[in-house]
Amino acid sequence: MNKMNKTNKIYVAGHSGLVGSAIIASLQKQGFENIVTRSHSELDLTRQTDVEFFFDEEKPDLVFVAAAKVGGIVANSSDLTGFLYENSMIAYNVIHSAWQTGVEKLLFLGSSCIYPKYAPQPMPESCLLSGALEPTNEGYAIAKIAALKYCQYLKREKGANFISAMPTNLYGPKDNFDLTSSHVIPALLRKFHEAKIHNESSVVVWGSGNPLREFLYVEDLADALVFLMQFYEGEEHVNVGTGQEVSIRDLASLVQKTVGYEGELCFDRSKPDGTPRKLLDTRKLNELGWRAKTSLADGLERTYQYFVGLGELS
Repeated sequence: MNKMNKTNKIYVAGHSGLVGSAIIASLQKQGFENIVTRSHSELDLTRQTDVEFFFDEEKPDLVFVAAAKVGGIVANSSDLTGFLYENSMIAYNVIHSAWQTGVEKLLFLGSSCIYPKYAPQPMPESCLLSGALEPTNEGYAIAKIAALKYCQYLKREKGANFISAMPTNLYGPKDNFDLTSSHVIPALLRKFHEAKIHNESSVVVWGSGNPLREFLYVEDLADALVFLMQFYEGEEHVNVGTGQEVSIRDLASLVQKTVGYEGELCFDRSKPDGTPRKLLDTRKLNELGWRAKTSLADGLERTYQYFVGLGELS
C-alpha cells in the first residue's frame, strides 16, 4: 500500500467548489500542507494543452479530481450537451496528463447518478451499466462513467494507481444556492428562508415528495476521499454514502423545521420526480473501516447557518 505522506505535492482539481474546498480542509486538518491549486481563470481544465503544461510544470505526486460542471434536475436536463462535453473534457485531460507525467496516485470523483434509473436498492458497485440511465442527467452520468472506466483501464493496462469514488447526493457549506441550478437541499433551504423573511403563506416543492434520497454532508465525503487515497487501491470504484435514506417530503419538513418557517408545505406533482429511489450500498467502504459521522439534522443546521452568514437575503 502506497500511503500518503506529509511531503507529497497534492493537486486538488476544483479546489474552490463544494467538494474541493472540503478536501483541502480535510487535508490541512491532517497535516498535509503541500497543496497545489489553480482557479478556472488560471487553468481551464477543458483545454488539453493547458492541462498538459500544468502537469509538466508542477508534477504533483497525488491528484484529487473534484472539478466538474454540476447542477440539479433543471440544469442537467436543459443542457445535456454542456454536461457531457465539459465533464468529459475535464476528466480526460486531468486523468491522461496525470498518467503521462507519472502521478503516484489519483482519485477521480464521480456521482451516484452513474447507476441505472431502476437499479437494485441499495445500489452495489456491481450494478454499473446494468440498465438505462435516468434521462434527466444522462449527459453528466455518461461523462462520469467514461472517466471511471478510463481510470480502470489505465490501472489494468498501464499499472496506474488510479481509483474512483462514487458519492451519494451531497450538501454543505459552499453549496450552490441558486434556485435555477442548485440541488434539492440548497434549493429547499433558500426557498424556506425566503418564504420566512417575506412572510409567505406557503412553499411549493417540486414533485410528489415520494422519491427516496440519501444525503451526505460534504465534510464527511472529504474525509472519506482522503481515507481512500491512503488505504484503497482496488480497480473497482467505491460507493461513498451514509446507508440511510429519506423521502423528499420528510426532507422538506426537516428543512422547514431547520429554517423555522411556519407556513404551509405544498407539492407540485406536475414537476418531475427523477429517479424514484437512490440508496448506495456502502458495505465495501464500511468494511475498509470508514463510516459517515454527521447526521442529516446536524448537517442541515450547519449548512443553513453558512447560508444565512452569506448575507444575501437575511
